[in-house]
Amino acid sequence: MATFPQWLPWALLSAAFAALTAIFAKLGLQQVDSDLAMLLRTVAIVAVLGLFVAATGKWSNPLALPGKTLLWLLLSALATGASWLCYFRALQRGPASQVAPVDKLSVVLVAVFAFAFLHERLAWREWLGVAMIGGGVLLMALKR
Repeated sequence: MATFPQWLPWALLSAAFAALTAIFAKLGLQQVDSDLAMLLRTVAIVAVLGLFVAATGKWSNPLALPGKTLLWLLLSALATGASWLCYFRALQRGPASQVAPVDKLSVVLVAVFAFAFLHERLAWREWLGVAMIGGGVLLMALKR
């Protein structure tokens, strides 16, 4: 019998919050430049996350981390920032019901990149799911 993965509730919550992010951002972008909106959002995230890390006693000196870890985290931060810039611009210019699904093409790209760079292997049925997500993205992006 398969066990319930411990990561699944967190992934489902992530999806729910990502959906709310698109709706709230689309509403918030109505009278502000997308870059300024992203900056304000990022400041709020840093403040809330800083309070959370401090309150839970999880703070440690980041300079004590290995250089390779810091490099990967920096690259991840830069990719996140670039993603958010593009996402907010797309949301400001297009309908959330089309922008958000296209953004989820990242699911397909993660599978391909994980295969190519992390040597993760997916079963045929998982690749079928990835292909279906890609097809769904195309259907949503091309809707008229």
